Amino acid sequence: MTALPDRSRFESLYDTGAPRDIGRPQPAIVAAADRIRGTVLDAGCGTGDTAIFLASRGCHVTGIDFLATPIERAQQKAAKQHVAATFLVKDALTLADWHERFDNAIDSGLFHTFSDADREKYVAGLATVVKPGGRLFLMCVSDAEPGADGPRRISQNELRGTFAVNWKIESISPYQFETRRDLPEISFSEGGPRAWFMVAQRAE
Repeated sequence: MTALPDRSRFESLYDTGAPRDIGRPQPAIVAAADRIRGTVLDAGCGTGDTAIFLASRGCHVTGIDFLATPIERAQQKAAKQHVAATFLVKDALTLADWHERFDNAIDSGLFHTFSDADREKYVAGLATVVKPGGRLFLMCVSDAEPGADGPRRISQNELRGTFAVNWKIESISPYQFETRRDLPEISFSEGGPRAWFMVAQRAE
């Protein structure tokens, strides 16, 4: 599977309700929060729940998404909760050209949307913007999830191979994505789609 879903599909997801837009960060991110300090990039931030959560803990967070609608909603959420976070309409495939540098990067459901070619471009960009010694916290749908609907499935071997250069993988653990329960047309495993949660350190 190599095709990236088109822009209109992502736009329609936010019109009807994206499965991952649960109003809070994924539990895996919450569990890792004590390890996330300083500046943070939330790549593919959606409507901003993870970014707002980390900003409320004192991190300086920049969330990016390539669609304007979720970014506008993220800005509204942050203002309503009186949390200072930056949200930008920005394509994660252009990270290599960006001047910003971060202590950490969060990817909660973006990596598995990319084609093989775009995946390489994205990971190279992450290596550019994450400071040496910084960490990436990444959650993606795993190949343990049955079926083929929704995001592409990612194996441990794919993760290890993709991050073999410029990164030291510290852990890859099985998790499940929490998803919205009011979208009956989407069928995943009970408890949410099975996932990998990877922590990797940017090589010095």
